[in-house]
Amino acid sequence: MLILFWSVVFAVSLVALVKGADWFLDSSERIGLSMGISPFVIGVTIVAAGTSFPELISSFVAILKGAPELVVANGVGSNIANILLVVGVVSVFARRIIVKKDLIDLDLPLLALSMLLLVVVSFDGIITRPEAIVLFLNYIIYLLYVIFEQKTEIEAVIDPAIEGNPIEGKLIKRAMFGWLPKISFKDALLLVVGALLLLLGANYLVESVTRLSYILNIGVSVIGISAVAIGTSLPELLVSVRSAMKGKPEIAVGNILGSNIFNTFVVIGLPGIFHALPVEGLTLTLGLPAVVIATLIFVISGTSKTIYMWEGAGYLSLYVIFMAKLFGLF
Repeated sequence: MLILFWSVVFAVSLVALVKGADWFLDSSERIGLSMGISPFVIGVTIVAAGTSFPELISSFVAILKGAPELVVANGVGSNIANILLVVGVVSVFARRIIVKKDLIDLDLPLLALSMLLLVVVSFDGIITRPEAIVLFLNYIIYLLYVIFEQKTEIEAVIDPAIEGNPIEGKLIKRAMFGWLPKISFKDALLLVVGALLLLLGANYLVESVTRLSYILNIGVSVIGISAVAIGTSLPELLVSVRSAMKGKPEIAVGNILGSNIFNTFVVIGLPGIFHALPVEGLTLTLGLPAVVIATLIFVISGTSKTIYMWEGAGYLSLYVIFMAKLFGLF
């Protein structure tokens, strides 16, 4: 009976966490625009972090509730699910995904670097504060680079518009950099409700995971790598499938790359600054090797510029094998 109760709590908490993140980030984006924050800044901060926000909030709550081992397990499990499950589903659904050159030049190498750093800092079974700071600083450097690059591109678009049509240029500038005085009541309400759902969802998600791990006599990391990781990866899956349905499956690749980089550098790095993060047995012996293999396969597929349907089917098969191994089925 207790298993059923905490399973329901887990499911409801997961829905609240994902929906809360959706409302919080959407309203934050609109409020940021209404306050005159430029779209490119919003894009590389709020939007870029959007689909990984549930993982980040869950990580901080896990530390506060005395389950820091869940942080690395969730981050690693989410990265595996993002590649093998999400990219696999989208590749099969869309038949093929074209990988853009800018992703190959910057994001794929950075993804490989993030995995290498994660393995190095996790090798001794614990991520210390200095190691977490190194992870987080890498994201700050990446963020500054992206902001600088996007700002340069925006200026390249705005300047000719101003020269060719002063009125149009003025409107573009106002839209991107001007202050709009009104913040809607709906956005303010969604921001507050979204924040509450995030906090409550994350709190009861971690509570249900620890309770279920005790009742079922399995490690917290097992649930973190599997159920929590899949649940918190639902935003990536939904966004990616929606992109594929609109005939733009390549957006899924950019979404997954950004999400996995964020998971490693921020979801693991930022909480690690406040508390040392233990890397439990299965996370160290199975989770890390699996995320390295998944990342290498993804990088190889990406550099070939096309991910085909048969590769996506292979991704899904590997994920099934990984889950079977995680639960000791062979």
